[in-house]
Amino acid sequence: MPDFNATDNAYMARALELAERGCYGAHPNPMVGCVIVRDGDIIGEGWHERAGGPHAEINALAEAGEAARGAAVFVSLEPCAHHGKTPPCADALIDAGISRVIVAMQDPFPAVAGQGIRKLRDAGVEVDCGLLEERAEELNRGYLSRVRRGRPWLTLKIAASLDGCVAMANGESQWITGPEARADVQRYRARSGAVLSGIGTVLADDPSFTVRDESLGDAARQPLRVILDSRLRMPLSASMLDQPGDTLVFCADDANRAPLENTGAKVAVASGADDRVDLLAALEELGRREINAVFAEAGPGIAGSLVERGLVDELVIYQAPHIMGSETAPMFRTPRWTRLADRRELQVLERQVIGDDLRITARLRD
Repeated sequence: MPDFNATDNAYMARALELAERGCYGAHPNPMVGCVIVRDGDIIGEGWHERAGGPHAEINALAEAGEAARGAAVFVSLEPCAHHGKTPPCADALIDAGISRVIVAMQDPFPAVAGQGIRKLRDAGVEVDCGLLEERAEELNRGYLSRVRRGRPWLTLKIAASLDGCVAMANGESQWITGPEARADVQRYRARSGAVLSGIGTVLADDPSFTVRDESLGDAARQPLRVILDSRLRMPLSASMLDQPGDTLVFCADDANRAPLENTGAKVAVASGADDRVDLLAALEELGRREINAVFAEAGPGIAGSLVERGLVDELVIYQAPHIMGSETAPMFRTPRWTRLADRRELQVLERQVIGDDLRITARLRD
């Protein structure tokens, strides 16, 4: 590991801060930030704002201009070395006369995977790697999950009462949490490539699963709406079918797919045991469709199945300060958990008050 100093850390921290500005628009590309430094001064900054647009390095070079010659670059992810929708950033850095590049982490994408660093070094550019690597990994956990595991990062959202209930026994669930928590959910949706739920939720609530927060601006795209619907019971009048963005329905048998596809929805088969949708197969298909992050807003059945199968990467639980009583539905339905030893331990990452509610962010311990 190179001997980085406090100033190096500050510049890379700034690059990571810039990278996060692409959280609504960069998908399915990674979020990347870049800082160009000359004689102790920042002369150029940039981030990847939108897929298909200029990468972070290009934006930073444009701001720096001719002053970039001989400067150092701090970038949160290895510069690309291949022609995709834009030319290689490694070539642009070389052509600009950059003398040193500090990279937070290598890009595991096969078309890059060390080739950007190699190209820079072959051109005589000094390259150091690994500065604030853990923070860089965390920032792009969705992209890295898709590239390394072949499936998106899955965040499971739960809105529950203080006694752990997500709905009344008759299905009534609107609204358990307050407006501030619901606005917070909008931001999670906007950062995700897809929102996932089940047909039970569709039949009970007729949700739209859209991003409706105008404060997020034009950068926020509508996530893909993904519905698990083994027998294709999706009503042709469902609200989400008339909303901006796309709807993808996973089923176990697509014999009756034509009416649904005529509405503009897409249908895919992911058949598993007991004529149900195979959850892992569905997530792997989303990975092939370049979905980095999935935000699951599902009922107790799907929530329980996702946890049982170890497919939940993170939990976001909004806990409202009220009690709903005994005639209710729990957070998770896990019929195979019959002993205390079956419980799953959580690592709580954050507790934050959102309006009158408490948001708990946690991950399942291995």
